[in-house]
Amino acid sequence: MHYYRYENAEVSCFYKYLIVNTYTNKHKHSLHFTRLHGFDPVWGVLVVGTVTFVLGFAGCVGALRENICLLKFFSGVIGFIFFLELTAVVLAFVFQGQVREWLNDFYLANVKAYRDDIDLQNLIDSLQKLNHCCGAKDPNDWNLNVYFNCSMSNPSREKCGVPFSCCISDPADTVVNTQCGYDVRASGTPSQWSNTIYVKGCMIALEEWLPRNLYIVAGVFIVISLLQMVGIFFARTLIGDIEKVKFNYY
Repeated sequence: MHYYRYENAEVSCFYKYLIVNTYTNKHKHSLHFTRLHGFDPVWGVLVVGTVTFVLGFAGCVGALRENICLLKFFSGVIGFIFFLELTAVVLAFVFQGQVREWLNDFYLANVKAYRDDIDLQNLIDSLQKLNHCCGAKDPNDWNLNVYFNCSMSNPSREKCGVPFSCCISDPADTVVNTQCGYDVRASGTPSQWSNTIYVKGCMIALEEWLPRNLYIVAGVFIVISLLQMVGIFFARTLIGDIEKVKFNYY
């Protein structure tokens, strides 16, 4: 028995290997996480890693083996993820007040656990230095931390202080003064601390950052959405080519 390939019924090699190339040339990043707000992000990383692996496997093997089931699974999951992303954006816009409150509680919970994990400590320090902020609403939020609170029973040398990342640093300094926040809150008010530390809360800084960078955020979302739609288009096109070839064979 002889099989013939028809000139107009061939599987597109372009779509086939473009899908393979997309998933075999991803950049790998090493991430460090800690337990945040009662949820261990390691589980989130495991879920994301599993979904990424399954999608990569379905896309690569489905394209190489011309397996319609895997390609349908690949395009369907990407479509579902796109729907979830769109839903999350809409809900965040509609329930802005609840999202703001949740982020504030989330940040305060991590302020409380600042010294519990070095990765969490580095993350908060990076956020505060980058955004020139201190605490969620103001520097007094650091009273929630057992090392920085101003209670009489606190034996810590950091009592009534703030982390060094709250300090206004001199660009000329070549050595970081990690003790610059000691005793800053022992006297005075936030307005009087403004020459030494940042008095703006990080939630306020975030609210100011979003309008300034709205086009960047929207652009990133649009690019990600376009890449997902292109992936779906390539998969569906390849499925159509495969079905056309099988129809002509049988």
